[in-house]
Amino acid sequence: MKIVFQDKYKPLKKDIDHLIASYNEIGVQLKDERNKLKIFELNDLKLNIKSFKVPNILNQIVYRFFRKGKAHRSFEYANRLLQLGVGTPVPIAYYEKKTALLFKESYYVSQQLEYDLTYRELTSDFQYPDYDNILRQFTRFTYELHEKGIRFMDHSPGNTLIIKRNGIYEFYLVDLNRMKFGPLNFEERIQNFSRLTEHRFMVEIMSDEYAKCISEDYNKVFELMWKSVEHFRSKFERKKRIKKRLKNLGFKI
Repeated sequence: MKIVFQDKYKPLKKDIDHLIASYNEIGVQLKDERNKLKIFELNDLKLNIKSFKVPNILNQIVYRFFRKGKAHRSFEYANRLLQLGVGTPVPIAYYEKKTALLFKESYYVSQQLEYDLTYRELTSDFQYPDYDNILRQFTRFTYELHEKGIRFMDHSPGNTLIIKRNGIYEFYLVDLNRMKFGPLNFEERIQNFSRLTEHRFMVEIMSDEYAKCISEDYNKVFELMWKSVEHFRSKFERKKRIKKRLKNLGFKI
């Protein structure tokens, strides 16, 4: 088992080792889908431990020899975000189980962050208090990511946690294993909004705010953002239909 800790949290290693070893039996489960997410209390610390599904056989070879695993990347990217002044739950450690030839289980350990809402609420509760302001502040937050050379590939509704402090909203990224770093051109910036909503009025608000941030024509921003949303939704729905057909034929997805 490969285990990497932040220096500050190394004294907790023995206790966290026990949590990892007992992961399936203890903890409060938040999510049990492709990957599992559980909360654990350790002394006065609340931990969030994500268990990544064992990859398919091809990716077991890829992650074993050629590419960093998801837990490793989550840990590395969280530290990089914090260095760049971007909010994310504090990274503590990651664990990877490997054999001589294959990559198996992996776990990412971070501090649990208590938050008020996620971006997802904005996609369904259109009467949420201070709605327009939150959406515009979120758009400026995304602009700041782009200015810092951060392209969050999973910039989707459940992956931004929001905390309100004295009328100001703070944004924290989670599910970090897919990111790119470096300068973004105009198209890459606008396309980064494609996963966030299917609602045209939300795209109009975000386009308006982002156009102000980059001093660009609103219509130019909106047309590309809406086109990107439609393209993503089309691919997403097509993928759903294919999965449904495969399941109906008896394949496990």
